[in-house]
Amino acid sequence: MIRTQIYLMEKERAALQRLAAERGASQSALIREAVDLYLDDRSHEERLAKLRAARGMWNDRANVHATFRAIRESMDRNVQGPSGKDHPASDG
Repeated sequence: MIRTQIYLMEKERAALQRLAAERGASQSALIREAVDLYLDDRSHEERLAKLRAARGMWNDRANVHATFRAIRESMDRNVQGPSGKDHPASDG
């Protein structure tokens, strides 16, 4: 592990101290957990953005095998909501 210092607002520090006491964890452990969650969420958002950017790139291909078409349609349903609009990234 690498030691890092951060600056917190008094309100953030107090809330972090309360949460650490409630959970029986160190403030450092809670900060590491929060950073991990943030990075995981960002990674998911980046993957979803890449999938959305690639969507439709073979729409004009007439010779795409039916199985591949079914897979592509299934993926489209996972990225789009019932209205045909993209799900928010948090629904992912």
